[in-house]
Amino acid sequence: MITLTLKQPVNGVPLEAESICPDVMAPLDHGAISALPVYLGKRQCRIDDFFTVEGEKNDEIDVRGDLKKVRWIGRGMTRGRISIDGNAGMHLGAYIKGGTIEVTGAPSDWLGGEMSGGLIRVAGNAGGQIGAAYRGSPRGMTDGTILIGGSAGLEVGMRMKRGLIVIGGPVRDFAGLEMKGGTIVLLSGAELRTGAWMQRGTIISLKTIPLLPSFLYSSSYAPTFVGVLARQLASLGLSLPFDPQAGTYQRFLGDTSVVGKGEILVWSAHAATSAWRIRASTSSSVVCDEQIAG
Repeated sequence: MITLTLKQPVNGVPLEAESICPDVMAPLDHGAISALPVYLGKRQCRIDDFFTVEGEKNDEIDVRGDLKKVRWIGRGMTRGRISIDGNAGMHLGAYIKGGTIEVTGAPSDWLGGEMSGGLIRVAGNAGGQIGAAYRGSPRGMTDGTILIGGSAGLEVGMRMKRGLIVIGGPVRDFAGLEMKGGTIVLLSGAELRTGAWMQRGTIISLKTIPLLPSFLYSSSYAPTFVGVLARQLASLGLSLPFDPQAGTYQRFLGDTSVVGKGEILVWSAHAATSAWRIRASTSSSVVCDEQIAG
């Protein structure tokens, strides 16, 4: 294993360190790894100017320290593993095609931007634009899996085409913005404008969420594919309800403002298992109920 320990926090200008990548470091000896370039603004530096380097010739990298100002770690990686013990900066795992990235802390925005494979797992909260398309790009992530234990920011999965994003905590506005495919699972719901302008894909929420009026109620049922997805998530240590005896999913189609063919599935437990939900109901639940009644 290669271990990189940050000597002192990076303040002010962010450090761009896309050379911290298994594809780059795996064939190199200790001296070559230490000499790899990183950029502090326009100034080219060496990795060992900022990190203590241990190990060589390995595709497993352990990075330690508060890396909230260190950007582009793992960019485009195709193999191996990066473990980050702490926070991480913007663009972590952007464009990755394979391998695994694990973070114990909180990464910033654009986590897994336009990724096409691999697994990213975060124990803490994350920023916005997870798995999203970069500005001006027609599509976001096209494959792979992103698991967030905590909350997430704006525009999660913006323009994603394939792949899976699971968020454990609450999510801010515009989750699934302009979605073109793939699946987003919201274990704790989301704020406003979920699925705005989505064309295809599936958003699953285990909590009642406010819906745009351009999403139309279709039915309540137990989708077969949710059982398959639940088994996949179980292998990753996550739980997704799919037992028809416990409840069903309310299906809403949209976004009809763009003739979208996407769907939002909202879990609805049966009365015997959802008494606590009734006591905790909010105005957001009225949104779903009124559409069903209509």
